[in-house]
Amino acid sequence: MDITRTLAQLKQDPGFAKNVGMVLIHNGIVRAWSRKDGSPVSSIDVTPDLDRIEALRREYEKKPGIYKVLVEACSGRLQPGDDLLFIIVAGDIRENVKPVLAELLDRIKAEAVIKTEHR
Repeated sequence: MDITRTLAQLKQDPGFAKNVGMVLIHNGIVRAWSRKDGSPVSSIDVTPDLDRIEALRREYEKKPGIYKVLVEACSGRLQPGDDLLFIIVAGDIRENVKPVLAELLDRIKAEAVIKTEHR
């Protein structure tokens, strides 16, 4: 995802200026170390469940104050430093936007992404 281009396109939506006071972005990156034990990671295999991600995206887009939720999950063999997951949440005020980004991220990671680390 090209974040600059995606934000520019989002701002062109007819209701954007009327409904959005905050945009939060998550850009998950492949780490060079394992979260489990800190050991080195040379690559990871990622398999996102795109249907589940879309269902979660739709669910969270219906939350109060949320204007738009965009998600892009990468797949295949990825190297440290590669982009892994993008989430954009646009909404009215931070009290609505911040928890949606945090909850959606946690649920996508728990329910819709399988990662296998290679050392």
